[in-house]
Amino acid sequence: MSAETASQIPKGQVDLLDFIDWSGVECLNQSSSHSLPNALKQGYREDEGLNLESDADEQLLIYIPFNQVIKLHSFAIKGPEEEGPKTVKFFSNKEHMCFSNVNDFPPSDTAELTEENLKGKPVVLKYVKFQNVRSLTIFIEDNQSGAEVTKVQKIALYGSTVETTDMKGLKKIEDH
Repeated sequence: MSAETASQIPKGQVDLLDFIDWSGVECLNQSSSHSLPNALKQGYREDEGLNLESDADEQLLIYIPFNQVIKLHSFAIKGPEEEGPKTVKFFSNKEHMCFSNVNDFPPSDTAELTEENLKGKPVVLKYVKFQNVRSLTIFIEDNQSGAEVTKVQKIALYGSTVETTDMKGLKKIEDH
């Protein structure tokens, strides 16, 4: 499998980048000089020289709100072999999580990333758990080698939008 095939978007899904509400995106414990946009934003995440890096310890807590309701099918997280993420927990529609309460809630799904995943092979989530997602919290619990710093080169989320009748209502909220 070539690197190109490995980074392909799963059939029938779209890259959800365009549906992220950037004004609400947060990342706890990120290094100020190696922050989340490096891994999440178009262009930055394609640049292998740019990383999101953890700061005080190896954990990262990422909150991503969407500007419309989405269905999350799968994700790809790229990172280096040693410091790349290992255990990644996903929480659907859980707001205001922090390191002190992240373990109080059962994750919607948990993934253990392999070397193949860190090169860009998508991981399919428990699709039934991610049918009406307004926001996603990603908890990167540890990394491959137990290093002090976790490095994330790219985060891509794949899925589809939920066509709902209350889109006008969502738009109004955004305009304030």
